Amino acid sequence: MIPNSPAPDQAYYDVLVAGSGGAGLSLALYLADTYKVAVLAKFELTECSTYYAQGGISAVYDDEHDSIESHIEDTLIAGAGLCDPEIVRLTVQHGRESIEWLRKQGVNFTEERKLDGTKQLHLNREGGHSHRRIVHSDDATGKAVSLSLIDRAQAHPNISLLSFHNMVELITAEKVGQDSNRILGAYVLNSLSGKVEAIRAKIVVLATGGANKVYLYSTNPHISSGDGIALAWRAGCRVSNMEFMQFHPTCLYHPSARSFLISEAVRGEGGRLILPNGDRFMRRYDERMELAPRDIVARAIDSEIKKHGIDCVYLDISHKSREFIQKHFPTIYMQCLELDIDISQQPIPVVPAAHYTCGGVMTDSYARTDIPGLYAVGEVACTGLHGANRMASNSLLECLVFAERANRDIREQINNIPYPASLPEWDESQVTDSDEEVVISHNWDELRHFMWDYVGIVRTTKRLERAMNRLDLLKIEIAEYYGQFRVSSDLLELRNLVIVAELIIRSALQRKESRGLHFTKDYPEVNQTEPAANTILMPAKRQKF
Repeated sequence: MIPNSPAPDQAYYDVLVAGSGGAGLSLALYLADTYKVAVLAKFELTECSTYYAQGGISAVYDDEHDSIESHIEDTLIAGAGLCDPEIVRLTVQHGRESIEWLRKQGVNFTEERKLDGTKQLHLNREGGHSHRRIVHSDDATGKAVSLSLIDRAQAHPNISLLSFHNMVELITAEKVGQDSNRILGAYVLNSLSGKVEAIRAKIVVLATGGANKVYLYSTNPHISSGDGIALAWRAGCRVSNMEFMQFHPTCLYHPSARSFLISEAVRGEGGRLILPNGDRFMRRYDERMELAPRDIVARAIDSEIKKHGIDCVYLDISHKSREFIQKHFPTIYMQCLELDIDISQQPIPVVPAAHYTCGGVMTDSYARTDIPGLYAVGEVACTGLHGANRMASNSLLECLVFAERANRDIREQINNIPYPASLPEWDESQVTDSDEEVVISHNWDELRHFMWDYVGIVRTTKRLERAMNRLDLLKIEIAEYYGQFRVSSDLLELRNLVIVAELIIRSALQRKESRGLHFTKDYPEVNQTEPAANTILMPAKRQKF
């Protein structure tokens, strides 16, 4: 028998969403007309990868020159044989309706005036795309999307936005001694009070983003510590394709702006990659030159930096007029100008940096994971869209399409799910306050350094094994620390990053070829003797709290 109301002693929501980016907020808004939804944000609501996304969202709007089939083909080519064609078609076909839904939420995309005086969306072109199909809001698309969705969510009476709340652990029926493995809720750290609370929910959604802070240099905000992937892994979910970590080719190289991304759209509008002496080098790597997919461009830059012993290469858009640059790239122009770089007069120093996690928690076409009631949407998930390499501006599209797909499935399932009974309270009886916080920062630094050195853009089996040896020692130290002291947000991130690092290394060691974003000197060619296959990892056993 299904109870008709939740037990009153603990916090309860119909749907608990971890993550306040485009995926999490979109799903919350889809569901909130009917259900009570809570959205957890580890820090401020805007501290998410969506907010910092510059480029845009890919969708076919130019019916005269572009087509759904072309977008599909480009995505499959970029994915290097590992995309799921059905998922690619599903996603691409919903591109335009996703953009129109965002417009209804108040997002103002950049427009241009046609010859007849009417307006249409301005479309950029980015690497890997054969046509202009990037819908954008100047060069700060993510910020426009994020702020609009936050405004809508804040105004909705059925949505609770819980800033500074970090998910500690998923609670499944199995973990509390029941026979099934259905999701029941989660333990959540309120960072303002320092208390861990049990929150019950019929449905839990992971929309926590990627894991790129496992690397020393990243374009992502500090929240990108692989929390959702680690949570799902500990609960017993499969993960897939974690070896495919995308490095964006052009992160601003400057001591005061280590995480500032120079949008791919700069290359789409004619930006040229050059060495310090002014020579262009991309023609030596790919006939598409600067418009080659990200993995090719990132490896080319990495190769030139190592070959010439230089700190960076340069991206030059100065052959365009100042008016053109200020119109198309106002955010980049002003950010660089604040650092005494006038991009209308001089090239931009750039280096590759970890940018996007193409693998993640395995999901189906409705964002369902292996655990009933647990969904994963956005960068945390491995849907089959990206394969071995995500094509530019397909990420926000994936967030929107799969948020709507999850919404559809949740509505069909939720009324048949019983309200979770009271959950065990978080046990802190055996722990104390930490007197060794320095251990966290030192372990964090060590992890990110050896991941950058040994598991980066170019790999070898020896480097991967060396990284795994160091990781084994860190895991022991962090596990001891976690068992002795009260949790903090920093400790939770470190614990999750160590798990993610292990998943990346294990996946990379299993792939005996170079494909997409995974390049190893020991196996420099694509394996032509066997069909292309995903790397799938399954926990040996579901881990306890």
